[in-house]
Amino acid sequence: MLNRRQFIRRTAAGFGTLGLAKGVVAGEVQADAAKAAAGVRPLMYVGTQGSAAEGMLRFYKRCGVNNVCGDPDQWSPEGLLELKERCATSGMAVDMVPLGMPRSVGLLGDKGYRDEQIEQTCQQIRTAAQTGIPAIKYNMSVLDVLRTGTTPGRGGSRYSTWVYEDAGKGRAPTNIGQFPADLYWERITYFLERVIPVATEYKVKMACHPHDPGLPPEGYRGVQQVLGTVEGLKRLIDVSPSPYHGLNFCVGTVASSLPNPSSEIFEVIRYFGRRGRIFNVHFRNIRGRRDDFREVYPDEGDIDMREVMKVLKEVGYTGMVMPDHVPAQAEDPNQFQSFAFALGYIKALIESVSAGS
Repeated sequence: MLNRRQFIRRTAAGFGTLGLAKGVVAGEVQADAAKAAAGVRPLMYVGTQGSAAEGMLRFYKRCGVNNVCGDPDQWSPEGLLELKERCATSGMAVDMVPLGMPRSVGLLGDKGYRDEQIEQTCQQIRTAAQTGIPAIKYNMSVLDVLRTGTTPGRGGSRYSTWVYEDAGKGRAPTNIGQFPADLYWERITYFLERVIPVATEYKVKMACHPHDPGLPPEGYRGVQQVLGTVEGLKRLIDVSPSPYHGLNFCVGTVASSLPNPSSEIFEVIRYFGRRGRIFNVHFRNIRGRRDDFREVYPDEGDIDMREVMKVLKEVGYTGMVMPDHVPAQAEDPNQFQSFAFALGYIKALIESVSAGS
């Protein structure tokens, strides 16, 4: 089996059109040596996710971002290497990529179809390892993200809102029919028992996002969102002790699953962080609680986000901290202003808690 640098060298030679320069490999070696010489783990740092188009990379860089979870144009060795080269040209590193599979990966369809998705997932893990990408984020949800509308916010912005009572809890089941908790766990466990050993072998972290939003035990339209509670997330990580099996920990999603998020969220972070199961952090705030919340700017919600950052430091978290689900406004339909605000806010908090002030 080729190791990461052997693969990069040989693939770069084979895919000359990618223009992967020798300096990229040399830079990786020098960076690794510098980290080893320092003898300390790196601090957590600001990151972002989404489009890796050149214009977006310049925007991220203007906001002080050096690390991304980038979307490749195609899921292949060529596609991932091209993504890395494009980001490197802008002075950025690819720390993570999204799994190139549906949100419902391994959950729906007959056994043959699910097994096919599992094998494709395993192949994507191998490809990530061979191209030097250390982590993959993914979802295991048969429902899309649920919201009931928007709420007016500051400066004419709109806050994405979920009110369970307004969602029509008595609606008929979705087109997938009933999806109870026991079936959900059977499918999740079957997937993880086949995927996580491959991730462990290839040393690629698999970061699962919680179900968004958390729902009452009876569920919604026939579906019980088992990863929408803290107990469900604990059960998820207990499926495998592998250090490559963990969470894309979304502060806003987890907070919105709690009855009293402003006081409860910190111990949840400690639980998963102390076990080394937080692989990426979505840093967003809410007003409200389970079944009734709005997604707001990070400085105005019910959660003390500086305390969140302090607890992340306390548990030794060293990865990306990134914005997620920022407010929208008519004057800025692409939400650049909100993302820039959130990125600056995250950078300032990291500097503050890192300095111990």
